[in-house]
Order: sequence, then structure tokens, then C-alpha cells
Amino acid sequence: MKTVVKQVAGIDVAKNELVVSFGKMHDDWTPELCAFKTFANTVKGYELMLKWVIKVAEPQLPIRFVMEATGVYHEAFAYYLDNKSLEVSIVLPNKISNYARSLAKNTVTDKTASEAIMLFGLERKLDRWHKPKKVYRDLRVLTRERSQLIEERTMLKNQLHAEQIRADSSDQSIGRMNKRITLLNKQLLEIKKELSEAAISDQQVKQDLKLLCSLPGVGELTAATIMGETNGFDLIRNKRQLTSYAGLDVREKQSGTSVKGKPRISKKGNRHLRKAMHMPALSAIKKDDRFKAVFARLVSKHGIKMKAAVAVQRKLLEMAYTIFKTQKPYDENYFINQGVTLQKN
Repeated sequence: MKTVVKQVAGIDVAKNELVVSFGKMHDDWTPELCAFKTFANTVKGYELMLKWVIKVAEPQLPIRFVMEATGVYHEAFAYYLDNKSLEVSIVLPNKISNYARSLAKNTVTDKTASEAIMLFGLERKLDRWHKPKKVYRDLRVLTRERSQLIEERTMLKNQLHAEQIRADSSDQSIGRMNKRITLLNKQLLEIKKELSEAAISDQQVKQDLKLLCSLPGVGELTAATIMGETNGFDLIRNKRQLTSYAGLDVREKQSGTSVKGKPRISKKGNRHLRKAMHMPALSAIKKDDRFKAVFARLVSKHGIKMKAAVAVQRKLLEMAYTIFKTQKPYDENYFINQGVTLQKN
């Protein structure tokens, strides 16, 4: 008789509903879909779903709840499960979609999506997710809001400039634009104050932010963005995983001698984190010999400055992770102290 060694509830989370596939893995490593049901994406729906899963599950084994990171729709449900000390894993959507393609299913529905998530959870060893500390949530919300307001202000300034140089410009329109820009400036100052307050609210986070700011080009805002978007590097186990999460990992397609695509970054990751590394990388290239040498070497290799700058972004993010893990500030003379000579060209 087969013995169940693992059981997983795979949940496809939508705005209004939870599509749940429950499955088990047997000791001969054959997965089995045991049950399927849909629930409302509400607290009442969470309660009904939990009762249903417990009813169909093996009582002696833990249940792992696996879901995709679907914007904000999954958060309330994930918090509910974590508050009850249940095992939760949250997976990036691109990993699930790549896995689902390997199943060779011709039909894509909410049910097949939840089945793919369930099978993925059964076959893979996933890290357990815990809700982030409040300070990380605050940093993420505030840095994202600030970025959005900056984009809105830039758009308004461009519109204002265009209106001012028109032959038949409208004083009323110019006045309204100026008022909106003034309001945005006020809100940006409020966010700056709230970010500072959040950064000092936790002593360890305050220390971590200070360490990250030791990196060339990385200021308080970039450090806060990195910490907020990674939840303090929670569930990040290595540099490769971090660059993949940020979408800075390199994808290359090559087969024999006839198929050879240009290497590109995947961009299938956290765009907020990727965007935050752009200006710091350009600054690091100008100010720091180590990053200047990396940039010069890559430009001399392929001649594409933007491609080399992206590589510096990746390197800078990896070093932020190393600094966080070692709790040691950046040392610009590290290679000199180790007796290594930097090559600038």
C-alpha cells in the first residue's frame, strides 16, 4: 500500500476567488490530485477553505500552501495562513508559468493553473514564507509611492513646459499644473520624513541601511528600496537567486552553430528593485575604481556601454547582499589589501 509523504494545496489567487487544487505525493514519487474547489477571496472564504483542506488531508502530515505572488491579491490570504502558523510558500509567477509549459497542457484555466502550482509544490523543496516585518512593508510602500509621485511630477513638468511655450498658452492650465506640482512636492517631503522615521524605528534595520549606504552610489533611498523590496533579503539564499528575483539574470539562447541569440537580462522580476539600481550603478562607475574597472573591461569586450552598466547594477546588488550577510561595510581598498591589482582597461 502506498504511503503519503507530502501534501500540498496549490492556490491560484484572483481578485475575488481562490481556486484550490489539493494533492499528495506518495512514497513511490507519484503525485495525485485528490480534490479541487473554489472559494471566495475573503476571510469567510479562508475559513471555509481551511476546513475543507483539513477534511481531505492526511491528519499526520503537515500541509504546505503554495501560491503565486499575484500583485497584492494574495497578501491577505498569505497573512491569514501565516498568522495561524501554517506552512506557506510564495513563488514568482515566471517559475510557475515555465513549469506549467513543461506539463504540455493545451488548455489554460484557473483549475489547470492551480494544479500546476500544486504539482510544483509537491515536486520542489520550497522555502517557508513568513509575513515581513512592519518596517519592511513601510519601506516598500513608501519607496514605491515616492517613485510613482516622481514620475507624475516629471510628466506634469513636461506638460507645463509644453504649455508655456505654446503660442496660445492658457494661464488657467498653467496655474492648475503649478498647483499640482506644488502638491506633489509637499507629498514628497512628507514621504521623505516618513521614510526617515521608518528607518530609525528598528535598530537592526537602521544598522543594515547604514551598512548598505557604504556602497558607492547607494544612498538612503536606494538602501531603503533594496531592504523593502527584498523584505530584508528574506528567502534569498544566494546571489544568483537575488539577481533572478530582480530580473537582472542573463538569458542566452544557443544551440549548435545555427542558433545563437544575444544574451539579455530576463527582466522577469521585481522592476522596482531593478529600477532602483540604475542611477547608483552610474554613480559607482564614476566614483569607485572597482566598478570603473568592471565597466571598462566589459565595454572593451563588446563595446556596449548600457550592457556594461547593467552588469554593474547586478554586481552592486550582489555586493549589497554580501554586506548584509557579513554585516561588514564596503571596503574600497579590499583588493589592494589582498595584494590584487585592478585592471582599468
